[in-house]
Amino acid sequence: MAVNIKRIGHPTHLGEGPQWSPEEQVLYYTDILESSIFRYDPKTNTETSIKLGGGNLSIVIPVEGKKNQFVITLERNIAVLTWDGNSPKPEKLEIISSVEKLETKCPTTNFNDGKADPVGRLWAGTLEKGGYSHKTIPEQCALYNFSKDGTPTLKVSGITLSNGMAWSSDKKTMYYTDTPTFKIFAFDYDAPTGNITNRRVVFDMYKDFLTEGPDGKTVGPDGMTIDSEDKLWLATFGSSKVLRIDPATGKVISTVTVPSPEVTSVAFGGKNLDELYVTSANILNDTELTKKYPDAGYTFRVTGLGVKGLPAKNVILSR
Repeated sequence: MAVNIKRIGHPTHLGEGPQWSPEEQVLYYTDILESSIFRYDPKTNTETSIKLGGGNLSIVIPVEGKKNQFVITLERNIAVLTWDGNSPKPEKLEIISSVEKLETKCPTTNFNDGKADPVGRLWAGTLEKGGYSHKTIPEQCALYNFSKDGTPTLKVSGITLSNGMAWSSDKKTMYYTDTPTFKIFAFDYDAPTGNITNRRVVFDMYKDFLTEGPDGKTVGPDGMTIDSEDKLWLATFGSSKVLRIDPATGKVISTVTVPSPEVTSVAFGGKNLDELYVTSANILNDTELTKKYPDAGYTFRVTGLGVKGLPAKNVILSR
């Protein structure tokens, strides 16, 4: 079966956080800069959205056992959104946690990437507002996990731009990216406690892949997911590519190229979890590149890959 790439939905400014809902058989994702959430139904090829405002919004994850409830991030806050997936306004939006007092070294941070781990525990990390540039304060951000009542626990400090996360099928390894390091790290992961130890590098873009795209833009590792064979799928911001990586060898096995240079994140979906959804951005600020990539900022549905993903987890809250 040949690989097929199809554009879906509406263009985003900074698409992120794709999350497949097995219960609904739909895809949720966000536009960070527009503070918006999208719901895409592949059965009908239709999309609905809601614009919340209130600052950068990076993740949207269903709450386990709660219909129409989602955990989202707004700036440095964790919130619970009640939304029916169709209305232009939320039924309810409640902030349940914040890392405001914990992020004193870098007072302009926001949450970036986040996921639920194999037991439904929320993880989310921060970056300096505005993304990464030569003016960014290095190693001032962090990675947290959250208890069922929303209490944050600092897990990794000295982060510059917190990004992609994934967990192995045996629940013993957690993968994580700090984008400016150009590396994917692995940790030994203890599911009952959420403890992570033994940090090591499993992929280094400097050694194993390009760090400059065809248009002279810096390429960095971004969002990430994992398949049923425990191979990582990594979005590379700046190269139009998604990489399939073997974390045991640190080598790129295969690549998928989408018609948007700023690839931000990936998630498996579909009835059989054999479809790859790829979000992207359109923050080029470059007229020539925008002409070259008219699909920049769209989300893409990739079929025919011949692999399946692991099911995404919902967040478990005790509220």
